[in-house]
Amino acid sequence: MRKTSVRELHIHTSALVQEAAEGGVIVIERRGQPVAELRPLSPLSTINDEVKENIFRSMKELWDRSPVSGDSTKIIEDDRNR
Repeated sequence: MRKTSVRELHIHTSALVQEAAEGGVIVIERRGQPVAELRPLSPLSTINDEVKENIFRSMKELWDRSPVSGDSTKIIEDDRNR
């Protein structure tokens, strides 16, 4: 973990983002006080196509069984008017 100022972040944004992308954690300080952290994102989980199909099929089945069908705008409006 390293510390840098807001000014250095402004000047060296690309290099600091690259450092974070490679696994570094950078603490951003304003007047010597930590105010933010720049860190790598955790890896996104990958879902294969078969799992996605099952999820969407399940969602469609739930929607088809729903007592209210049609435009989602109407569903929201009906809910608000309850």
